[in-house]
Amino acid sequence: MKKVLYSVSLCLASLSAAAQVKPFQQNDRVIFVGNSITEAGAYVSYVYLYYMTHFPDRKLVIMNGGIGGDKASDIYRRLDYDILAKKPNTLVLTFGMNDTGYFEFNSDDADKTARERIEASRRSYEQIEQRLLQLPDLQKILMSSPPYDETAKIKGNYFKGKSKAMQEVVAFQEAAAKKNKWPFVDLFRPMTALNARLQEKDTTFTMIGPDRIHPGNAGHLVMASLFLKSQGLSGQPVADVRIEGGKLKQAQNCKVSGLSASAGKVSFDYLAAALPFPMDTVSRIWGNDQKQSDALNWIPFTEDFNREMLSVAGLPAGDYKLLIDGHPIGKWSADAFAKGINLATQQETPQYKQALSIMQLNMRRMETESRLRRYYWVQGNFFDKKNMRMQDDAAALDSVRQQAQKDGMLRYHEENYETAMYKELRTHWQEEIDLIINLVYRLNKPVSHKIEIVKI
Repeated sequence: MKKVLYSVSLCLASLSAAAQVKPFQQNDRVIFVGNSITEAGAYVSYVYLYYMTHFPDRKLVIMNGGIGGDKASDIYRRLDYDILAKKPNTLVLTFGMNDTGYFEFNSDDADKTARERIEASRRSYEQIEQRLLQLPDLQKILMSSPPYDETAKIKGNYFKGKSKAMQEVVAFQEAAAKKNKWPFVDLFRPMTALNARLQEKDTTFTMIGPDRIHPGNAGHLVMASLFLKSQGLSGQPVADVRIEGGKLKQAQNCKVSGLSASAGKVSFDYLAAALPFPMDTVSRIWGNDQKQSDALNWIPFTEDFNREMLSVAGLPAGDYKLLIDGHPIGKWSADAFAKGINLATQQETPQYKQALSIMQLNMRRMETESRLRRYYWVQGNFFDKKNMRMQDDAAALDSVRQQAQKDGMLRYHEENYETAMYKELRTHWQEEIDLIINLVYRLNKPVSHKIEIVKI
């Protein structure tokens, strides 16, 4: 019931969008543009993985265009040389976390400073907007930032009033989307509401993370689910097979053939049109111990996006084992089979294992792409301000090495830059990404499986 309430809350919040986001199509080149939350890449990767598994014949490219620390003004500055240079036909733009500031909220003139920063963000966004309006063939999608968690009863990074300032940014983003008839995806309000609901039981809970700013893997799955929901993809099953009295009643998004039924056994050949969405159980974002799978306790992701249902009614009472391609998957009662088994939650099925290999490849793609994002971080956060953008010569490297001695963030990016400064290596990394994508779309095609339900 609680998950249902959360689902209703998320759906109602999503209805505030200016227009439904069209699902991505064959050959689309999509780029998500934002700050460090986007650069971290998890929610972008999860959206891509959903398309890789649920639409295996719909080959497209989804790219990360995030840079840590960016405000709208920074995004405008790198729009052409970083973002549009990648030739996207769809651009998803998000900003607001850094625009509203941090320690300024602890000063005596916090309200005045917040208003100034909000107006500066608005002006910078209007510059972005004018540039994007010059590109009529580019689909534009505005997306709010996930929230700053001001309400968790935890120590550190507490900036009173920041959430209110972020709401102002969300409001002008939504208004701008409606004015231009661009789709708008709201992450801020539904995530804020869900976070508050979960904090009713545990005041120290945070769906974001210990720094109140950067979501962990679970928070990123919530973000991805909201984006996919805005595309109208909620409720679309991986597959849905229903057998009653030995006869096929439904085969949604799949093909069933060779159905055979006797008193103690049902068998058939099964070819789904999609793969299940595999769930990661490892924390992968530094400083945040959330696992992607933790989000299953917060939102009805499985019910909304990951249902591979097998329902067999009319079996004689008793327990039955399920075999796929001769391998045992589990055992359930006749009543359980009548209600339906969600194969997407069974990690021993061959289709789940196939999906896991796609997940691993997608993570390798993301890791390679992150090297390129770190290169552009140095361009945007260092060279842009020294009029040395894309210079990438000995003088540029010396400049990085010298400044890195007193700049911790630059020091973190220094080693990657020493390699990435060579265009030939960046080209190689891009070729590696392209190779992985091509491999994904060769290996993600569902195959036929023999399903047997045998009385024990």
